[in-house]
Amino acid sequence: MPFQSLGDVRAILAKMPGPDATATAAAEARNGQLTKPPGALGRLERVAVWMAGWQGREKPSAAAPQIVIFAGNHGVTAKGVSAFPAEVTAQMVANFAHGGAAINQLAKAFGAKLDVHALELDRPTADFTEAPAMTEAEVVAALRQGFEAVDPGADLFVAGEMGIGNTTAAAAIATALYGGVGWAGRGTGIDDEGLRRKEAAIAAGLERHRAETRDPLQVLRCLGGREIAAMAGAILGARVARVPVILDGFIACAAAAVLQAVTADALDHCIAGHQSAEGAHARLLEKLGKEPLLALGLRLGEGSGAALAIGVVQGAVACHSGMLTFAEAGVAAGA
Repeated sequence: MPFQSLGDVRAILAKMPGPDATATAAAEARNGQLTKPPGALGRLERVAVWMAGWQGREKPSAAAPQIVIFAGNHGVTAKGVSAFPAEVTAQMVANFAHGGAAINQLAKAFGAKLDVHALELDRPTADFTEAPAMTEAEVVAALRQGFEAVDPGADLFVAGEMGIGNTTAAAAIATALYGGVGWAGRGTGIDDEGLRRKEAAIAAGLERHRAETRDPLQVLRCLGGREIAAMAGAILGARVARVPVILDGFIACAAAAVLQAVTADALDHCIAGHQSAEGAHARLLEKLGKEPLLALGLRLGEGSGAALAIGVVQGAVACHSGMLTFAEAGVAAGA
């Protein structure tokens, strides 16, 4: 087992590996010699060098991406915060298993291995307006499941989610970490009355757990969900394995935010795949210091936006690793 307590998680966060400086320098030098004007590939150049640093090689690859979807149910749905019933979570997990969802098609399109982990769907988290969402043992178990889901042989990782009510949990986490108002959005399409119920549930949860939420990992325990904790664990596991991560939407970024709130550089191995249509996602990306690769109005979840961004990363890596240098091509530099 990689850890047994939240204290163990903090210890891992305090001793994470960084990028390979030698590989980063070699990739930057190579980028300066490729057959193109300096900076002609724009942000793709920075993405390729970032990949090189985390993979520890001058010529990075993105041929073996892994996508993992974590699914969990939330007790706070009893407060009428979602447009869909909790049963939809299990139904969508079955759809993933049968290959019928959008994420299945995107994984296939970009050659990604897709795994699905359903986390005790028959036992939702507690309603956080009435009690902590999880015990320490429960949140540690979910973190550990995410940590262990990462394939160390992958060269790129995406964590996705499925869980009716999880935009409420994510908004509660963001509010606890950053303060302010307006973190709650319409999620799967709730009406004005539903939005008011959602905002009220978040306010009640924050008030009930005010003493505990000074600690980011306790924020995750008290207000989060098993799938959100598992995504945080997976992002941490990818860091330990030195696998670059593409972050998905608002919920995945809320999971990531917990790690960054503990250790400021916890997300250096992560890039934002997209900016979703969920109202507060742009604001959360700003808090994380992440510029999205794409902004296509997606609000599906499942890891779909990050999966689509795999193609952008693959393009960046293909150009960087496959192009010839001026010397190799026999082209005069600056010609």
